[in-house]
Amino acid sequence: MNAPDREIREVVREEPVMRARILEALHDGPHTVPEIAEAIGAPTHEVVLWVMGMRRYGWLAEVKAPPVDGYFQYERTGRTS
Repeated sequence: MNAPDREIREVVREEPVMRARILEALHDGPHTVPEIAEAIGAPTHEVVLWVMGMRRYGWLAEVKAPPVDGYFQYERTGRTS
């Protein structure tokens, strides 16, 4: 049985908590959103929101290469705070 979808506000509020887990998942190199979701055990649609927020605020950047299977890869930027 699938858990009900959470409200977007609830998911977005978790971004600071999930940031460390996402950055750790990217420690070994760039990954796509589905790969990040699998690594941290979170739904892909929630990971999209967290990754886009982290991208907007300079924690992540997309890899400037052709998308893998239609998905861009994201990497850590080196930001520490």
